[in-house]
Amino acid sequence: MKPSVIAIKQQEIFKFNARAKSIPGVINMTVGEPNFPTPEHIKEAAIKAINDNKTHYTVPEGNHELLSAVSKYLHDKYDLNYDPKTQIVATTGVTEGVFSAFNAILQSGDEVLIPSPAFTIYGPDADFNGASPVYIDTSKTNFKVTPDVLKNVLETNPRIKIFLLNFPSNPTGVSYTEEELKALADILRNRDIFVISDEIYSELTYNFKHISFGNILPEQTIVMNGLSKSHAMTGWRLGIVCGPAEIISQINKIHELATTSITSITQFAAIEAYKNGYDDPISMREQYQARRDKLLSGLNKLGFKCPTPNGAFYLFAKIPEDLEQDDVKFANDLLEKEHLAILPGSFFGIGGENHLRFSYAASMEDISQCLLKLADFTKGQKK
Repeated sequence: MKPSVIAIKQQEIFKFNARAKSIPGVINMTVGEPNFPTPEHIKEAAIKAINDNKTHYTVPEGNHELLSAVSKYLHDKYDLNYDPKTQIVATTGVTEGVFSAFNAILQSGDEVLIPSPAFTIYGPDADFNGASPVYIDTSKTNFKVTPDVLKNVLETNPRIKIFLLNFPSNPTGVSYTEEELKALADILRNRDIFVISDEIYSELTYNFKHISFGNILPEQTIVMNGLSKSHAMTGWRLGIVCGPAEIISQINKIHELATTSITSITQFAAIEAYKNGYDDPISMREQYQARRDKLLSGLNKLGFKCPTPNGAFYLFAKIPEDLEQDDVKFANDLLEKEHLAILPGSFFGIGGENHLRFSYAASMEDISQCLLKLADFTKGQKK
C-alpha cells in the first residue's frame, strides 16, 4: 500500500461529529453546513431533470449550459471573467476541486503554504502528493496573513508551489479587504506559485462585498467556489474550479480520472441555481448574521474572546484563561457532561490551540441552549 496514504489520519472533525450525533438530545454546534433546505425552485429543476430522463453522463468538465451559467454568475457577482469553454471545471465539491488541483500541480518535494488555523483537508492533500505543508500561524495577527510574514516565508521556502488562501475562513470566519488582498498579491506576483483561493463562503459575508483573489491576481489564481454554502446544497456535491486555461485543462485531466463527471442531476439543479438563484442567499445570510450576533454576545459575556467574523458561519473563540486550556479535553468533557458538541480549535492546526470552533449554522433555540449549557459547564470549571 502507498505509504503516503497509510500516513494520512482520519479527519478528527468527522470522528468527533459522528460521536456527537450518537448522543440523544445533543446540541450540535460542530456542523459546517447550512441548516436551511435547498430552495424549492432548485429542487424542482432536479426533479424535472429526473422525469425528463436527463440521467446520463455529461462531458467531464461539466454540462456546457452549466459552465456558461457559472461564467455569467461569477461575472455578475464578482466581476470575474472566465471562458466557460476553457477556464471552468465542475467538480464533486470544492473538496475534490482542491484534491485535483494539488494532483495537477505538485511533485514530490514541493511545498504548500497554508495559513493556520485552516480547514483540515489542505495539509493531507499536500502529504498525499509527496509535498510538505508549510503552516503560517495567524493567531497573533487576527487570523490573517500579513504581507511581511508572507514575504519572509516565501524567501525562506523556495520550494513553495501553492499558496492556499481560504476566505471567508473556515474555521475563523475572518475575511480580507481589497487592500489586504492587493498587498498579498504584490508579494506573490511573478513568482512560480499558484494561489488556490477557496472562496466557497463568498456569498456569506456581512456588511461588505466579497472581493475575489481571481480579480487581484488572475494569471496565477485558481478560484474554488460552488453552491454548498450559499444555496444550502452541501449534499449535492458541486464545486466550481476556475483559472487560467492552461492549468484548468490539467486539473480536468485529474478530475476525469477520479470521477468521469459529476452527477447529471446536480448539474441541472445547479443550472437553475446559477441562472435564477441570485437572491437565494440573502435571507439565509440575514439569519446567519442575527445568529452570529447572539452567539458572539453570549460568548463574550462568558469570557470567551474571538474576532468578530465577517463571513461564513463560524466563531473561533479563545477559552478563558481561568478554564481548562486543553481544548480537546474541554470539548470532550463538555460533550460528555452537557451533551453540547463544539469542535476543538487544535483540530484545525497550528494557532488553534486553546480555542473552540462554534458553528452558528444552527437554530436560535440551539444557540440559546448552547449558551446555557456552556454557562453551566464553565461555572464548575473555573480555577
